[in-house]
Amino acid sequence: MAVSRLGRQAKRSYGFCIKTTAVGVLGLCFVLIWSMFSSSSMTSQRSTFGEFAEPLSTNGKLIDSEIHSPKKEPKQDPVSKEEKKSKFESDLAEKNKKKVNGSASSGKEAGTKKKEGDNPELTQKDDEKNRDSVGSDSKGLGKEEGEQEEVEVSDEEEEEEVDGEGKGNDNELDGDVELIGTDQEAMEKVEDESGGRKRKTNGPLFDPKAHYTWKLCNTRSKHNYIPCIDVESGGGRRQSYRHHERSCPRTPPMCLVPLPHEGYGTPISWPESKLKILYKNVAHPKLAAFVKIQSWVVESGEYLTFPQNQTEFKGGLMHYLESIEEMVPDIVWGKNIRIVLDIGCTDSSFAATLLDRGVLVLTIGLNDDLVDLAQVALERGFPAVISPLGNRRLPFPSSTFDAIHCGECHIHWHSNGGKLLLEMNRILRSGGYFILSTKHDSIEVEEAMSTLAASICWNILAHKTDEISDMGIKIYQKPESNDIYELRRKKNPPLCKEEEKPDAAWYIPIKSCLHAIPSAIEQHGTEWPEEWPKRLETFPDWMNDKEILIADTEHWKAIVEKSYLTGIGIDWSNIRNVMDMKAINGGFAAALSQQKVWVLNVIPVDAPDTLPIIFERGLVGIYHDWCESFGTYPRSYDLLHADHLFSRLKNRCKQPVAIVVEMDRVLRPGGWAIVRDKVEILDPLEGIFKSLRWEIGMTYHKGKEGIMCLRKTMWRP
Repeated sequence: MAVSRLGRQAKRSYGFCIKTTAVGVLGLCFVLIWSMFSSSSMTSQRSTFGEFAEPLSTNGKLIDSEIHSPKKEPKQDPVSKEEKKSKFESDLAEKNKKKVNGSASSGKEAGTKKKEGDNPELTQKDDEKNRDSVGSDSKGLGKEEGEQEEVEVSDEEEEEEVDGEGKGNDNELDGDVELIGTDQEAMEKVEDESGGRKRKTNGPLFDPKAHYTWKLCNTRSKHNYIPCIDVESGGGRRQSYRHHERSCPRTPPMCLVPLPHEGYGTPISWPESKLKILYKNVAHPKLAAFVKIQSWVVESGEYLTFPQNQTEFKGGLMHYLESIEEMVPDIVWGKNIRIVLDIGCTDSSFAATLLDRGVLVLTIGLNDDLVDLAQVALERGFPAVISPLGNRRLPFPSSTFDAIHCGECHIHWHSNGGKLLLEMNRILRSGGYFILSTKHDSIEVEEAMSTLAASICWNILAHKTDEISDMGIKIYQKPESNDIYELRRKKNPPLCKEEEKPDAAWYIPIKSCLHAIPSAIEQHGTEWPEEWPKRLETFPDWMNDKEILIADTEHWKAIVEKSYLTGIGIDWSNIRNVMDMKAINGGFAAALSQQKVWVLNVIPVDAPDTLPIIFERGLVGIYHDWCESFGTYPRSYDLLHADHLFSRLKNRCKQPVAIVVEMDRVLRPGGWAIVRDKVEILDPLEGIFKSLRWEIGMTYHKGKEGIMCLRKTMWRP
């Protein structure tokens, strides 16, 4: 009996071991299968997450050439807790690999602030890849509206600072900028199911319950305040209140620029404004001293007058321009020469005289011009912008200007390795002309300039000293092909590398190299445009989707003729300076080409790069980031046009209401604004404009889209 009892116990023990072993094997199989699915899920999530940060390569397809914020993907179907946990771990692993604008963050997290004293060029490396060639961008010109539809969910790990955006007055990055584009009060925090991690879901662009109260800006430059140009911080007395480089406040200004001390009057209408303007509208202490010693501008009662026969060029502008045509017969103003950049703003007579010949001259008012002559030019009705000319590129694409003029602009082109002349070479069209006129240059300066021009293969077409004006005039021409570059004995400056994007211009340092001259048929700048005005309606081979361009032109022509000119209450006899805040292909400006206005076409830096198309059509434009203030004086424009501007900026700007404040700064009292956007944006936007005491002239909506026409008043808090 004892033996049989022992046998039964042994059998029970053996069965228990078998069962335990079976359970263990099943458990291991379950763990193995679970980890296989978990690994697959993690790999899928990681791959998807990488697509947020990496822009598309230049492969001939249109991309957003300067996307400053990662695109948000649509919400996926609900996943299990395990899959969410895997995604969270994957996101953390990817966090240090993220890129802004397609560039690595130089070994630091993208959100790290730039410390004072750091090399400014290092902070711009992320922006060097921010624009693809226009051959890519021009292939998807009709995708603008589709880009406005974005899913409004962003992870905290997916929020990055924009390198090169919002540079602070102390040379710092605009700190802690979240690329989610809504007011912080409108953000709803949602608890994630895994580990208590929080997600942020975007609310509306403008808080419909917000109430706005305004105050005047208290700045050193007072009624002429330019936020990204003027220095408003730092202790001690400064000799200059202007930055040497564009440098924006850390927080966008939320105050209103005051009117001039002597009051503000309705600007003189065009074309009378060519000959006189109201002095009090541009009053400035340094300007008053400047006027007393000049002959081309005369104080006459309450006006500043500009005698037609008096210019800084002795003998008059007509004689000066005729001398240039005699020296180089290939230069035919208003025909093959349509778009000209004038470096340094003086008496504006150069722009005024050429305008009568069909030439559109864009004047760059240098930031160290404390006399504010660019403001005088804008008051007279001539195109002008304010931009530093130092270590960064000008905000224009490559190979766009037919000619560049520097008349007594006092720039040392040969200094600093000739970088400034290399920048002129970048933006000058191949075969374009650089016209330099100076008085009494030293032999050393002339030799240095000649050596520099030869090193970049500029051909000096003419060098003559005019007997009447005693002005030395030199006319250079940029080569039309790359063959001549290979014939140089010294390859200095060298040719730029292929990855150096010639059209990248927003916060990009000037490169000490020569960009190759466009030669491929899909590149802009390979051929000289048609003569004006034929070039306005001519679309070269490198512009793909010509049907879309033609349709866009017809679309805006119909809107302007049937609505803007007659149906919304704007008196166009008082409109001269116009800005299209999101221009796309220049269709709005082309539709106004027969009106007595000029239009500055602004291409937002996060939009497809269509600015070369605008220049090719014989129009002018500029790159800009509307999360920052624009480079112009207060009260510069008579009309602002914003077509779905706020929809695009919804996921970018930290304080979208600051864009409205900037519109108030650059628009003249009595000026108009036309805003087209979604109704959900226009409704609260109307309340903001009413808080600024703007008059709502007209509102109209159909479905989800609407239009609003507004007029700025004289009101100041």
